[in-house]
Amino acid sequence: MSDIKKILIVEDDLRIAQNISKGLMEKGFDTEIAYDGKIGVKLAISNPYDLILLDLNLPELNGYEVCSEVRKRKPSIPIIMLTALGETEDKIEGFERGADDYLVKPFDFRELLARINVFIKRNAGAGASQENTLKIANLVMDLDGKTVMRDGVKIDLTPKEFSLLEYLIKNKGKVVSKAEISSALWEPNNQQSLNVVEVYINFLRKKIDKDFIPKLIHTKTGMGYIIAEE
Repeated sequence: MSDIKKILIVEDDLRIAQNISKGLMEKGFDTEIAYDGKIGVKLAISNPYDLILLDLNLPELNGYEVCSEVRKRKPSIPIIMLTALGETEDKIEGFERGADDYLVKPFDFRELLARINVFIKRNAGAGASQENTLKIANLVMDLDGKTVMRDGVKIDLTPKEFSLLEYLIKNKGKVVSKAEISSALWEPNNQQSLNVVEVYINFLRKKIDKDFIPKLIHTKTGMGYIIAEE
């Protein structure tokens, strides 16, 4: 069985799509290009890809719509959005639709490659890991099934919320700063990414803490956040 990783590029700009494809093939990846959203959804659902690069402004279906459709059928495949829109609200919309990461155009190919490699390695590590269930108090995370239960109640999380909760639980009892969370799950430390972390902590609190006891996510003023039974 081939170990070559296959990446789907959904991008309507011919030059950008072909440049990305060429660069990735030179690094040993196999690539396929879809030039509109409908074709992107069709290919993503019917073929085994290791990762999807997804432009936001696409003909037929936009990137948000493509992301939502793909997530219904393939909840675990990494999706990196490529877009000229860099506002915090745009990023949150992308994450809410199921994107795992967000790269603003124009970008350096080396940065794109670094982010792709992070997800490829993370998935390979997840496949080899024996720790497929995380627990704290009455909350249980199934890392294989991508489900969360709190006191016997199923909690629906977006992929990014799931990743944030997983990160917090794997660091339970430890105060983690916004910068640490941003570096691990989003992008290098900048004010926008720190704002996104704060927004997602609030999203997560409403879902896993608001209606349950004990409260698990705590703020340490001036330092960051900690997940612990307090």
